[in-house]
Amino acid sequence: MRDLRNALSKNDIVIVQPPGFTPDLIRNDFKPAPNHFSLGQRPAVEGAIIALDPHTGRLLAMSGGYNYADSEFNRAVQAMRQPGSAFKPFVYLAALDAGYSPTTRILDAPLVVDQGLGKPKWKPANYTKRFYGPSIMRVGIEKSRNLMTARLAMTLGMERVQDYAKRFGLNEDLPPLLSMSLGAGETTLLRLTAAYGMLVNGGRKITPSLIDRIQDRKGKTIFRHDKRVCKACVAPRGWSSQPIPKLPDSREQLTDPASAFQMVSMLEGVVKRGTGKSIEKLGLVVAGKTGTTNDNTNGWFIGFTPDLAIGVFIGYDRPRPLGKRETGSTVAVPIFGDFLMRSQIDKPNIPFRRPNDIHVIPVHAETGERVLPKDKAAILEIFKPGQRPGGALIDVAPGLGNKTMAPNGGLATQGLY
Repeated sequence: MRDLRNALSKNDIVIVQPPGFTPDLIRNDFKPAPNHFSLGQRPAVEGAIIALDPHTGRLLAMSGGYNYADSEFNRAVQAMRQPGSAFKPFVYLAALDAGYSPTTRILDAPLVVDQGLGKPKWKPANYTKRFYGPSIMRVGIEKSRNLMTARLAMTLGMERVQDYAKRFGLNEDLPPLLSMSLGAGETTLLRLTAAYGMLVNGGRKITPSLIDRIQDRKGKTIFRHDKRVCKACVAPRGWSSQPIPKLPDSREQLTDPASAFQMVSMLEGVVKRGTGKSIEKLGLVVAGKTGTTNDNTNGWFIGFTPDLAIGVFIGYDRPRPLGKRETGSTVAVPIFGDFLMRSQIDKPNIPFRRPNDIHVIPVHAETGERVLPKDKAAILEIFKPGQRPGGALIDVAPGLGNKTMAPNGGLATQGLY
């Protein structure tokens, strides 16, 4: 049937994609004209997107599904889903606070964990089903290595991972299971996006908010999201060239600002060299992390610029695979990139804000060893005072006593879970 008049009737509703959008299904020999609409269809998959101010928690945009008329369920705040690898930055952040550096090496090799009597052994694997040997922490987060993350969590102890999940509002009662370090726990898109906002704002706590202020009929403020008090902001006699008052920063400090900036730098590497590389072509200062769960049932990308945090989730309401090779990189990153590009129109492209007392040293992006700035593989790595390129090897070896090199080079012993 080549004539649409034989397929459609008056008052039929036809979904189309506007000019400039690539059709969902397209033959290799078909090239749509630049001003032509393409036929579309109502997607079976659902999703959500959130944008918020990482400094105040103010929600700037939120969509909880494809069509509110079809479903009032808000997937941005009500859907509890597994974040997958989007949870990993908080495992690595815990390590950075414990004294590890982005160039600390972690063994990427087979790992088998005994779960107890009558239970099968837990054997995590990388997405590629390959092993890469000793690799620096930065590569572990950029390439989203599961085995490196599980080893790191074993070294730190799941109690510390639980603490960071609670501290950043991801999950108040995360089970102390090693699989939780790979994102097997549940959280919401709003919580996860706010947690990433706390990374880029220097590690200070924010509370997401839809309402800034409520006034009564007489104009008296009866609710205000910003609890800060500024007596100097009220000038009884008007403005008379007095100095601009400084607002106190009462936000709770959740992590070392230097650790937060190291994590931001590592997540920037995800966009430049890792699973979010397709966003780099936008030419913006942006960092973030993909997330994909078993059988590709959930796809995530949470990212940020210096002044905007954005989270995207894609998945069926009744969890089932999104499709072969449909990961956070393929289903969530394009949505994130399109929203980010439109949100940054006519805005300055500023770098991420650096805290004081950090050192920036050129190192090899893969090995972490110090190199000259002109080296092709050179990146600018972030170090705290006393840290230097290179680092001890974290090697939790089941059956060998689990002896692990501590960040200062000493020997630590870790029990097997």
